[in-house]
Amino acid sequence: MKATDLLYGKYRNLLLATAMFNLGFVIWFSFAPFTGEIAEEFGLSVAQLGVVASAAIIAVPLGRIVVGPMTDRFGADVTGGFTLVLVGIFAVISAFATTYEVFTASRIVASLAGITFVIGIQHVAEWFDEENLGTAEGIFAGVGNAGAGLGAYFTLPRIFGEGYVDPIFGSAFLATSSNWRAAFFYTGIVAILLGITYYVFGGAARSEAKREATKAGVSLDQWTFIATRYGAVVLSVAYVMTFGLELAMNGWLGTYYREAFGQGDVVIAATFAATFSIAAGLLRPIGGYVSDVVARTERDILPYFEGEYRNQWTFATLVFVMVSMFVMTLAGLSGSVYLAVVAGFFVGMGCAFAEGAIFAQVPAMFPDNSGSVAGIVGGIGSSGGAIYPLVFSATFLPNLHVGYAVVGATMIPIIALTAWAFQPRIAARANDEGWLVSGDRDRFRTTAEGVGADDD
Repeated sequence: MKATDLLYGKYRNLLLATAMFNLGFVIWFSFAPFTGEIAEEFGLSVAQLGVVASAAIIAVPLGRIVVGPMTDRFGADVTGGFTLVLVGIFAVISAFATTYEVFTASRIVASLAGITFVIGIQHVAEWFDEENLGTAEGIFAGVGNAGAGLGAYFTLPRIFGEGYVDPIFGSAFLATSSNWRAAFFYTGIVAILLGITYYVFGGAARSEAKREATKAGVSLDQWTFIATRYGAVVLSVAYVMTFGLELAMNGWLGTYYREAFGQGDVVIAATFAATFSIAAGLLRPIGGYVSDVVARTERDILPYFEGEYRNQWTFATLVFVMVSMFVMTLAGLSGSVYLAVVAGFFVGMGCAFAEGAIFAQVPAMFPDNSGSVAGIVGGIGSSGGAIYPLVFSATFLPNLHVGYAVVGATMIPIIALTAWAFQPRIAARANDEGWLVSGDRDRFRTTAEGVGADDD
């Protein structure tokens, strides 16, 4: 491939992957700004809304784990195109649901829009070299994540405001809220069209040799080896407390600002929630970029982990996320919604930096199996998005503010495990050794620059 063609291919596929993930996040969280109308129509309590928020995420962890190796095997153009069409069809079905059961079931399938993250991570890794991988993945994931804020929270409530009616959602739905139905319908149609475009114009890899190397590496032995290495396990649980938290907050904050502070206006509540999503999305490239910089310049920012440059940055961001959760509770208990919004912004910023740092490391751990690695870390990490909303809305808590501190406390063991794994003597073998499954690294040769790579 000529240099100009390669450059064009890189950015064409980065653009396609980013558009796919951005729309995926819009669809994934499109229910969040409309929880008030949906709750009223189906007679749901606040606790039941927490269940709905979890249900919208529940299929994603397993979906990501499965789609990762499938993307390695068949290519991102195939899995990305198919996923968008499938998600679009069920988003349209949910728009016409008249029972809570049909609505919930169709939204669970539509929530598979969240697996587009893994597909895109693999797609970008197949096109960009390692030295720029953190920045490229940060741009992809950052702009894509912003779909939850700019799209789901900020744009949809304004386009499909209260009382919205059009020729499709007119007289047949006048007795119910038709605005959320229209939002689901039209985003579903866009997903179907983008899925076809992705399949036609997407390229699986920068070269045939790269495509064949990735395709050949897919096996159950390879997957279990990767999934049980120290590095993969630690980055997976770190992603639970960052991306899992982001998912939970994206689905919950609109309800939180409405119920805890009496912000009954759906547009205002959604706007407050969008500040978190925008921070968590648009700032993510910074996390990947800083990881690239500290690795290239060999800069020790935490001397305790001397020589583990990417790991140091990742650890610092994880600690910031944990501390910010306690601050979120304090801000809420102050009674000021504006302090809570500012605190939420800083939580989003911490998530963005940490996620960018983690996924600057993940694809490089096993460069010919980036889909499998992304699926493992992304899938396990997504589970936090299904668990944390249940804590936020738990009826045994004295108020809706305390849940953030409870979640922050659950992050302490993850921080401790990360500190153990990032020690130079452990990090040096984090991609070779693991739990449960033994293996020979030569069978899965890597030029990893993930956990332990700085010592190779």
